[in-house]
Amino acid sequence: METPSLGDLPDIVPIFPLQGVLLLPRTPLPLHIFEPRYRAMTRDALAGDGYIAMIQPSGEAGGDPMNPPVYQTACLGKIAASEQADDGRYNIVLAGVCRFRLVEELPLKDGYRRVRADYAPYASDLEPPPADATTLEREPLLTALRAFLDRRKLKANWEEAAKASDEQLVNSLAMACPFAPQEKQALLEAEGLAARAQLLQTLCELDTGGVANDNTPRPMH
Repeated sequence: METPSLGDLPDIVPIFPLQGVLLLPRTPLPLHIFEPRYRAMTRDALAGDGYIAMIQPSGEAGGDPMNPPVYQTACLGKIAASEQADDGRYNIVLAGVCRFRLVEELPLKDGYRRVRADYAPYASDLEPPPADATTLEREPLLTALRAFLDRRKLKANWEEAAKASDEQLVNSLAMACPFAPQEKQALLEAEGLAARAQLLQTLCELDTGGVANDNTPRPMH
């Protein structure tokens, strides 16, 4: 997918609030869309520029249980693949593009939410790291990850991990590991790849293997 410039990004974007689900730049996220309002969102995105943003509910109290308060930082994604079932459901793959700060929320459209976005604080997301970049110390991260997975009786494809770039490795792990929503949000808001990798390692090391974080919802709605 061609990397857009800052000026190419949409000022108004639909948001998909989903607790515990994270999207990061240049990383794919498969989604199964079945709720009517999100089918409408997907339909409109496919008919338009293809953009949808992933955002987490903040957990704060709000007046509308169907549309709870959300965090102020989200990530824009573009539909890279889509398939519609006979019953109207969609299977899509969102490719992460750029994080943004939420400026204001707009009125609902066909039941789904839209916001005005400010990408300027995260403009560096549009500049992928060089393919030959070797800025991360992988072994401490992978050691912590192995222990984390062992405690939770989970498996990883270590051959694929070895072939992945630093960005692919860190972002994919941040999205896939079953951390709590607040921890996912901290990974999203990390200043850069090195900071995200360090936080990821710390979260793996602090994890005790309990079940508290294992209720992360699957990316379905």
